Amino acid sequence: MTFTEAIKNVYSHYATFKGRASRSEFWKFVIFVAIVTIVLYLPLITTGGSTGEVGSGLSTLVTVSLLAGGIFTLVTLLPYLSVLVRRLHDTNRSGWWYWIALVPFVGSVILLVLLALPTTPGDNRFGPAS
Repeated sequence: MTFTEAIKNVYSHYATFKGRASRSEFWKFVIFVAIVTIVLYLPLITTGGSTGEVGSGLSTLVTVSLLAGGIFTLVTLLPYLSVLVRRLHDTNRSGWWYWIALVPFVGSVILLVLLALPTTPGDNRFGPAS
């Protein structure tokens, strides 16, 4: 699956929490989200959060950056959660394992390991391999 196909596939199944998502599909989508987020928030990052004087060009640029980043986050939140759950299904785990991330210190690390595990070969209880 190419990078573009992975992005299209995630957005075409934006609210599908059933089925499976391959490791490459998930990680390509994560890379896409990271790149877009960095680009959208770049004006905010480079100014250190300073907006300059009200009415200045810098103030407008930072405001547009925050607005665009917020919209992108809202548009991407549900597809990200659905591909994450489908990725857990691909490792033959319930999507409820997502909540392990709430365990302080180690939860996020455990979730990261689960998401990095290889695909369960063949069919599993969540459907055929994608």
